[in-house]
Amino acid sequence: MNETTTDVLQISAVVVVLALVHRPLGDYMAAVYSSRRHLRVERWIYRCVGADPDAEMRWPAYLRGVLAFSVVSVLFLYLFQRVQDRLPLSLGFEAIPPDQAFNTAVSFVSNTNWQSYSGEAAMGHLVQAGGLAVQNFLSAAVGMAVAVALVRGFARHRTGELGNFWADLVRGTVRILLPIAALAAVTLVALGAIQNFSGGTEAHTLSGATQHLTGGPIASQEAIKDLGTNGGGPYNANSAHPYENPDGISNILEILLLLLIPFSLPRTFGKMVGSVRQGYAIVAAMGVIWLAGVVAVTIVEHQAPGSASQLAGGSMEGKEQRFGIGGSSLFAVSTTMTSTGSVNSFHDSYQGLSGGVLIFGMVLGEVAPGGVGSGLYGMLIMAVIAVFLAGLMIGRTPEYLGKKLGAREIKLAACAILVTPALVLIGTGLAMALGDGEESMTNVGPHGFSEVLYAYASAANNNGSAFAGLAANTDFFNTTLGLAMLLGRFLPMVFVLALAGSLAEQRHVPVTAGTLRTHNPLFSGLLVATAVVVAGLTFFPALSLGPLAEGLAT
Repeated sequence: MNETTTDVLQISAVVVVLALVHRPLGDYMAAVYSSRRHLRVERWIYRCVGADPDAEMRWPAYLRGVLAFSVVSVLFLYLFQRVQDRLPLSLGFEAIPPDQAFNTAVSFVSNTNWQSYSGEAAMGHLVQAGGLAVQNFLSAAVGMAVAVALVRGFARHRTGELGNFWADLVRGTVRILLPIAALAAVTLVALGAIQNFSGGTEAHTLSGATQHLTGGPIASQEAIKDLGTNGGGPYNANSAHPYENPDGISNILEILLLLLIPFSLPRTFGKMVGSVRQGYAIVAAMGVIWLAGVVAVTIVEHQAPGSASQLAGGSMEGKEQRFGIGGSSLFAVSTTMTSTGSVNSFHDSYQGLSGGVLIFGMVLGEVAPGGVGSGLYGMLIMAVIAVFLAGLMIGRTPEYLGKKLGAREIKLAACAILVTPALVLIGTGLAMALGDGEESMTNVGPHGFSEVLYAYASAANNNGSAFAGLAANTDFFNTTLGLAMLLGRFLPMVFVLALAGSLAEQRHVPVTAGTLRTHNPLFSGLLVATAVVVAGLTFFPALSLGPLAEGLAT
């Protein structure tokens, strides 16, 4: 079987499984967030935190819940790392330095999981499992809660109530993330991933050297890091490490975990607003962008110039032989378009144009399909912009799902999509102007600039992956990237929840002959064009200085 056939089969397998799961999982999540029943374990959690799960919240109260919970999470995780050396299962590691502890705490709470440390050489089992893995669940559940609040904003009329944050947080964790992650962890163990609390073993290499191999609860963390689109791996090599990702079958499973919930949430959206066709239009736009990215990167990596690449059948630098170019490219595009950051190859080694596609996937706002929750609300914000542009073309007040989009709604949507571009471009500019970017680059010229641009695109869009050539464990990068993660996660949530509240207060506007149909292929195409054009106009100058210049030079 040649490589082209293998690549097509892998992509086809992923698409078929996602299509089969889309409806049942989407319907199940809609039922979870619409249910008025509380499980016994959920009631116990509500009593512990002192929350009334049946109390409806307007958007300011919902936002206060999101921010208060996230602040407490950051403080807890920061302190947990700072006292690591006094905790059991620390494996003898020292406490994490203050700036790195701040960066890591913000990273995991914001669902970014940017790592400026090597997991197996810095973090003990308790901090990994009791701190980082727990935040993998909770940060994903926060993103899903905000997305569901926006969906309720479209679905409800003449009320400012968006549900209850604590109920949404707990249900998303207990009923959705935990069961799927548990099943995935057991499957990964069966495929060869490790799960233990071992301090590690000494391995003897062929050259006679000795290497210490750290163990740990790897499969359980691997499952939720992918399912929750988190990405922070227990090992520095992340999903390229055989303890995390043993073979080609586990690789496909992890890609499916990355895409499972983001590609199913549009069905949840359609069910909750009373029109599944609206969900199909959203998921179609997501799928077109994702598939185009996969095909583009796979082709460029196979056609890499140079004698070494041609003899190897393509660009194999930085890739695992057990995954090949197809499995690596499919994983790379999926992780950069889902705000995950988990990697099974080094993106720094990709061809210039491929690296440009990966960066572009992030600066799109990671909406194809995006992170757990954040992808859906990001795409719905883009849909609001698309409807507004269509309204300008025909001179009609835009409407979406029976809600008029006035000046307030458009301003909130515009602010939501402008936050991350501002953070990316300002952060990259400061790093280059102050010299910190050049000092940390291991490459010069366009590729070195791409390393810095990738870092801020990854942080501000809550992705977490990196071009490996950037030495980012400095006071400057730990601080500025931490701020980019924090603002890139929570500022858009402010505008999204304010928009949800504004929509929920409106009365339903009946459909007329002049209403734009937003459930057909034409609207999906408009949505794709809007997302691509908005990101292209914003980032083309920066991309032309980095990956485009490098790609054209080769």
